[in-house]
Amino acid sequence: MNRCYKHISIFIGMILALSCVSIISPIEIVSAGSYDGEDLALAILANQSYLISSSYTDTDRDGHRQGIVLSSLGTMVPTDGSTFALLSTGIAGADPVTTGGDNPGDERGTWFKNRYGHPRDKATLTMTIKVPIYMHYLYYDLQFFSAESPEYVGSPYNDALIVTVNSPSQGITSYVLDVNSGDFILDSNDISGTGFDIFAQSGIPDAVDWVDTTPRAPGADAGATAIITRAHPVSPLEEVTIEFKIKDTGDNMLDSAIFIDNLMFSGYEKTDIIARKTVQILNGEPLECGDTMKYTITISNIGTANQNDNEGNEFEDAIPNNSTYKPNSATATSGVIAYNEEDNKITWNGEILSESSVALTFEVIVDEGLANGTIISNQGMVYWDSNENGTNDATEYTDDPSVDDNIDLDGDNETDDDDPTNKTVFVFEPPSCVTEDFSDDAAGGKATQTFYYFNWFETDENTYGGNFEVASDYRYSTPKSFKTQLRSIDDKQYWHYNLTKLDGDLDWWEILFACGNASEESNLHIDFKNNNGEDIAKIKFEYTHNGKELPMDWILKLYFWNDPSTGWNQLSSNYTNGSLCNNWYKLRIEKNGLNHINYSLYEKENELVDFKTGDQLNAPFSDFTELEWYSTKNPIVCPMFFWDEHVIGLT
Repeated sequence: MNRCYKHISIFIGMILALSCVSIISPIEIVSAGSYDGEDLALAILANQSYLISSSYTDTDRDGHRQGIVLSSLGTMVPTDGSTFALLSTGIAGADPVTTGGDNPGDERGTWFKNRYGHPRDKATLTMTIKVPIYMHYLYYDLQFFSAESPEYVGSPYNDALIVTVNSPSQGITSYVLDVNSGDFILDSNDISGTGFDIFAQSGIPDAVDWVDTTPRAPGADAGATAIITRAHPVSPLEEVTIEFKIKDTGDNMLDSAIFIDNLMFSGYEKTDIIARKTVQILNGEPLECGDTMKYTITISNIGTANQNDNEGNEFEDAIPNNSTYKPNSATATSGVIAYNEEDNKITWNGEILSESSVALTFEVIVDEGLANGTIISNQGMVYWDSNENGTNDATEYTDDPSVDDNIDLDGDNETDDDDPTNKTVFVFEPPSCVTEDFSDDAAGGKATQTFYYFNWFETDENTYGGNFEVASDYRYSTPKSFKTQLRSIDDKQYWHYNLTKLDGDLDWWEILFACGNASEESNLHIDFKNNNGEDIAKIKFEYTHNGKELPMDWILKLYFWNDPSTGWNQLSSNYTNGSLCNNWYKLRIEKNGLNHINYSLYEKENELVDFKTGDQLNAPFSDFTELEWYSTKNPIVCPMFFWDEHVIGLT
């Protein structure tokens, strides 16, 4: 009977507490991108009216970049509300790194204090908050990411998160989390887009290494915990101070970061379960028929009571439609995982101790013959005991925002219906032509172009002495063009093509170009090469001394190479001597059967001014791989060419 009265009193206390909290409105809506103390505090509080004061400090001398408010970052999404806070020993929330980049995961990343000495880099968020009536526990959610895993597992030299709560009635309690805490159950494959999805280029991640974001097995060079919830005792109506501090230990190079959210109060110790799911395409993007997908599910008991292995399954996950389970691929860090062939689903049974997690993985193979755009969708279900009576009475979905988390993934202030692990099957359909207009390339750099996921075009980097780069100062109709200015003393430069990825062979090639007169002798050669370095076609821009207007009295003529008997053949414009005036032209080179090539010259885009047919040279169009650019002249003042709207047709 006493136990019954105790439960009734707790239930009444909960109702009073909820009624008290429900009439308090948040004092402010915080937006992603903020980094000061109040914004960071408001981003993680379940009820912003708890906040009395806050402060934030870090070791970055250029703008407090070690702390930031975010709405999402890769696999990170809020566990409550629309925002979370991220603190880092490097730059919080940076784009995924590559070797030589900044943060957060690069093993030669940013340091803000002494690179090898003291003080080490650290970031600290301090909050003073008011405990509501009837509340006796302070809870918060964490996820720790570190580039120090696996190098410093088992070592005292690793970054640490230290959480300290100072309660006037309960004293000082603290919690320390690092790569030695036993909670690191995820690696780089499971945390894509966070900046810690890094892989050792050597394939051996046990030492400090050059890293990039290309998946390797082995080679995963960072790790993370699952979502962890921790609790501290407090007393009703008192003011408590909580400090989140992440700091470097031993070095300032290998960075770590801490996700913080859902700081809340409760009147009692609780059991609670949170599930997260990620998917990795083991064959790499895009997802195609026959590819293998690896699912990783983390189930975290974020409460302070154990989740026991009760009757029935604790987890079930149907194999997605349009895929087939890969035999013997299911693994679990604890408990028993199995594939139920009759029901075509994964099951798991086991206990999850308080404040711990289990990681489950399994793989599926995408079926053959699927239509382009087919969605592979997976949704698992956790069954757990919410009231500690030995029966799994509650359920938790594996990370479906529309069902479980109410997360706005795209910032449109509406709950999203898309599961973030949905993947769309790409069935490649070869294009008839592809275009590079340089509009998405950075001025001053090289040009690249993709078709869907396939990189089919790339230019050389600019070299000292010449000009071979994307330009924004002169173009035809697009935002940018490509400029060339080469002398004989400059190295040969190249445009590279990979048409095999497009399942096609070159059928025709065309480009818009412009160049004016010159003041001295100059030329530009462009040779079309196959993968053996043999010539498919050759064109030449030659300046001849036929002009009459000084000082620009060298005029431009265009030629193609036919054969040794006829040599260079001119493509003429409508101007005197067939020269090209200061204007935009289009050149088209097209295959004509097995033995001939058609050459067409247009003024601007559509006015055909000359057409000639030449003989096939040493190599067929089918092996076209590059353009070779060079000059045989060395003028003091070298003319500059601009190239735009480059299109190639495919067979």
